[in-house]
Amino acid sequence: MEPEYLTIHQHKKSKKIKIINRVIFVILGAILVSVGLEIFLVPNKIIDGGIVGVSIIVSHLTGIKLGILLFILNLPFFFLGYKQIGKTFALTTLGGITVLSIVTTILHPVPVLTEDLLLASVFGGMILGVGVGMVIRNSGSLDGTEILAILFNKKTPFSVGEVVMFFNIFILGSAGFVFGWNRAMYSLIAYFIAYKMIDITIEGFESSKSVWIISDQHKEIADALNDRLGRGVTYLNGEGAYSGDFKKVIFCVITRLEEAKLKSIVEDIDPSAFLAVGDIHDVKGGRFKKRDIH
Repeated sequence: MEPEYLTIHQHKKSKKIKIINRVIFVILGAILVSVGLEIFLVPNKIIDGGIVGVSIIVSHLTGIKLGILLFILNLPFFFLGYKQIGKTFALTTLGGITVLSIVTTILHPVPVLTEDLLLASVFGGMILGVGVGMVIRNSGSLDGTEILAILFNKKTPFSVGEVVMFFNIFILGSAGFVFGWNRAMYSLIAYFIAYKMIDITIEGFESSKSVWIISDQHKEIADALNDRLGRGVTYLNGEGAYSGDFKKVIFCVITRLEEAKLKSIVEDIDPSAFLAVGDIHDVKGGRFKKRDIH
């Protein structure tokens, strides 16, 4: 009974640590988004997409504080997320939006860091994108349009990305009528940079790749990948649909930076080998950690 008790205790402790880490990163992400908005974008009349963009436009037209609008306009989507997507996602989203609203209000009196529109677009977009990526990576959201897009995706043939893009084109286009087309174009730059930074933050700079290799010299290739690349491989049994021949398929996971070296290794051993490389968004468990190369 004692080992079982220890296992349960360790599991509970691990779960608490994960929750604490999630809370910390969601708070930090929301703070970064607030900095990107209030220190760079909003004072220069450059907007982001989604509910944040709508809030900026409404705040400009009505004089209502941005922090208040961010909370009020996102609130209906929080309830939608709670009912349709899940409790954890909804609560994380509510916490992130609350921090975003409070910090945005606190930072509002702080002077703008630069009035150069290009610098504001680039650095504002980068900081905002990293913040949003941190929140998404920890099972949350800071924008109601993402929740709406997930719900639309369930009932329409359009993907989440396509729905979000449609909303954002409309919102960023509206910025042209409110702030002028010059500002709308800078808003597109900021949005594009933020979008790329979200991907980098979620996937990391060394995004993983899956590799599939079919070769008659599978043993030599597998040994070379172990010795020269430091990566473990897995053999899978394959059968050609046309020929009926049985083949050993080599499967392994590498980082983006190791792709060129892997191709070189395979080319040296078997120039006619079949090689397929694909992107992977997340890798957990197993023996993915690279071992030392001797």
